[in-house]
Amino acid sequence: MQEQFIKLDHRLRFPRPDNALIEPDGLLAFGGDLSVKRLLLAYQNGIFPWFSEGEPILWWSPSKRGILELKDFYCSKSLAKLARSGRYRASLNLAFDRVIEACASTPRGSSGTWITKQMIAAYQAVHRAGYAHSVEIWEEEELVGGLYGLGMGKVFCGESMFHLRTDASKLAMLFLVNHLLKYHFDFIDCQLQNPHLASLGATEIPRQQFLKRLHQSAGTPAPEGCWTPQSIQFIVSP
Repeated sequence: MQEQFIKLDHRLRFPRPDNALIEPDGLLAFGGDLSVKRLLLAYQNGIFPWFSEGEPILWWSPSKRGILELKDFYCSKSLAKLARSGRYRASLNLAFDRVIEACASTPRGSSGTWITKQMIAAYQAVHRAGYAHSVEIWEEEELVGGLYGLGMGKVFCGESMFHLRTDASKLAMLFLVNHLLKYHFDFIDCQLQNPHLASLGATEIPRQQFLKRLHQSAGTPAPEGCWTPQSIQFIVSP
């Protein structure tokens, strides 16, 4: 029988993901905090926070999970041409704070942003702990696109992206995918599927299938040096 979602206390634990509500899909718990330890425990178990300003912290594990198999990333001819043009350059973990703040300031329709000041501070702490990472796209010295997320073993859990130039966020994904392929990562956790992610090759799988793959991949240490701040080289076929 499905349980009601519960209020978390000071203890570092979550309900089983399969206890999440059917409606709204995936709502599992509320409350607790956004400490580094709690966030890492959440992501290790396929759970993520998602809430708006003025709401309690809400924790989710949807019945269907959006993932991107690295080999299935769709790079259009126009995106490949843009990547080869030399107009932009990319980097890894050189401007995390600027990327998350840019993601927070990006309009998200009538719902506003879910990246509150509390969330920004929490993920900045996770970044300082070595688990949250950013990809930056630069036009000369201007930051024009990027994304951020968490590295859990050989899985990258994507959180948000932004662009100030056409396709700059797609370039960030292209750079990330090639970087993860270089280090033999397994897949990208996209959390919730949407048309934009689908256009890049993301698909949906059931929660239990996702959790099985997550536990296998997140338990495998990432190769040494893969998250070292650096410029990212990538290969785009003609």
